[in-house]
Formats: sequence, C-alpha cells, structure tokens
Amino acid sequence: MDFYYLPGSAPCRAVQMTAAAVGVELNLKLTDLMAGEHLKPEFLKINPQHTIPTLVDNGVTLWESRVIMCYLVEKYGKKDDPLHPKDPQKRALVNQRLYFDLGTLYQPFAEYFFPQVFAKQPPNADKLKEMLEALELLDKFLDGAKYVAGDSLTIADLSILTTVSSYEVAKVDLSKYSNVVSWYERLSEEAPGAEIQKAGLQIFKNFVAQ
Repeated sequence: MDFYYLPGSAPCRAVQMTAAAVGVELNLKLTDLMAGEHLKPEFLKINPQHTIPTLVDNGVTLWESRVIMCYLVEKYGKKDDPLHPKDPQKRALVNQRLYFDLGTLYQPFAEYFFPQVFAKQPPNADKLKEMLEALELLDKFLDGAKYVAGDSLTIADLSILTTVSSYEVAKVDLSKYSNVVSWYERLSEEAPGAEIQKAGLQIFKNFVAQ
C-alpha cells in the first residue's frame, strides 16, 4: 500500500506506528510540502484536500491520520485487536481519546506553533493556555492508568504520543504533569514503531532549528 507522508509529521508518525503494530509494510512515498508536491495534479487526483498522511490500499484512498489508523487495525489487526477493540464501550473510550487528541490536544498546538515556525509570528498566549489546559486533562485521564484509554495499549496512545512529542519540540514544560511525563517516557520506549517515532521527531526538531 502506498503511504504519502513526511517523516517529521506527527500524524504521519502515528500511522507508521500503527502499521508497525499490526505488522503491515507501507510503501513510503515522501511528499515534500515545501516543494509543493501535494499540489501537483497527480496528487490532487488522489487526495483533492491535498493533505498528508494519505494512504492508498488496493483502490481505497484515505486521509486524516486517525481514520487511517482505525482502518489499518480493522483490516489488518487481530480479530478483536485491543488496539481498537470491538467492544462498544471500550471502542467508544478509544474514539473519545482520539477526538480529544484531534480537537483539544493537537489543534491548539498547530495553531500555536506552526505560525511561529512558518510565518515567524510571536507566540499566541491564548493558544498556549489551551495547550496547558489540554495537558491538565490528559494528566487526569492518566491518573492511576498506564494507558490513555483503558487497561491496554490502543491507537489513542500512539496518536497522543506523537502529539505530546510535538509539545516537547515547542518547548512546553511537561514537568508539571507527572502522569503525562511517566506515560510519555514509557511509551517512547515501549510503543510499536518507537524507533520510527524517535527518528521522525528528530527530523522535526532539526527542521525547527534551521
């Protein structure tokens, strides 16, 4: 299956980690956004929204990282894979955490940090406040828990792991959130595809430092 991506992208890394977790190999197609490769006619035919990550699997084309992660587990995972369990209550909790990541944890990071990196704008104090409030919630979710959604590793952990690593790049002080720090340090070593995550994170750090 073809996977259009950038290694420094947190959503792309989340998909790669999910692929590693279910044991599927992605045909990596580097897509340089800075060079406008996502706006070329051939890519727009695949994804008119021209975003990455984008997955093409036997005629099925998907974008939005969390959708791709669900798809990979449902198609290639175990019969009742704990990464995205079939039990309605367990799955609902995983999905809630995925939506929390999308709208509450990752979105303010993107609105806070990317304008600084790409438009050289000053930090937005309101967005930083939203990020810290999101971390407080995540810390509560992890109180007495090893994982963000239930008693086993799920795709919500993989997605949120890449987001929290992005907070690290943005130099957000995580030390006040002890549950988050403990979970983040452990998952950074134990998660499937941890080396992919580390390598991509370093690429993102190097890009920001330029």
